[in-house]
Amino acid sequence: MQCEGRVAVVTGGAMGIGHALAKGLLGEGAAVVIADREGAVEAAAALGSNRAIGIACDVSSRHETEAMAEAAVDAFGRIDVLVNNAGIYSSLQLTAFEDLTAEDWRRVLDVNVIGQAMATRAVVPVMRRQGGGSVINISSGTPFKGIPFMLHYVASKGAVNAMTKALAKELGAAGIRVNAVAPGFTLSDGVRANTHQLETLQEISRQARVLQRDQLPDDIVGAVVFFASAGAAFITGQTLVVDGGAYFH
Repeated sequence: MQCEGRVAVVTGGAMGIGHALAKGLLGEGAAVVIADREGAVEAAAALGSNRAIGIACDVSSRHETEAMAEAAVDAFGRIDVLVNNAGIYSSLQLTAFEDLTAEDWRRVLDVNVIGQAMATRAVVPVMRRQGGGSVINISSGTPFKGIPFMLHYVASKGAVNAMTKALAKELGAAGIRVNAVAPGFTLSDGVRANTHQLETLQEISRQARVLQRDQLPDDIVGAVVFFASAGAAFITGQTLVVDGGAYFH
């Protein structure tokens, strides 16, 4: 029970990686708030615990993220952990750089970068009052490897890695730790539904790993639980790559 007594907010927690993270944190003793644009209440109910609630939230909205933080405090009295998992990936198609429009860029950056900033901004005042907390940004291994044909996505996750370091320095004096977990290509619900991504990337990703098997959402849970726990109390500003050894960081 590494997270017993803690309250964790998981954005994008209604399905896929986010739901696996919410379930894992709950199993380690945390109370969990699932925040998502759709299906949050149902996803929380599926966990079958009175320590899990769902809140509708668009992370790119300052108003909605502030309402999310308020609802979490109303329900459980505090926020110890924020997992910035909400992001756009599984719906994307491999696209040449010159074919990406400004709208394509803004859609991805609004959620993957500004969304993480807005969610963090909403919970930081609560964590300051408590004397500390843990922010865990879900990034990606793609910025380290320079994956082509998804430049807007790769750039967004590169920004997340940079924000992780800068925020760790800015918030450290308040006892707030900021770290990131960077998964490899993961067979989430959304990825399984995107046959283009699945057919193009599944086998090549598997073969690139030292541990040559598919990566599943549950493979990311342990790293997030660790960063949320007392075991990581003196770790901040770090990005941990979890990809079966495709990239050594």
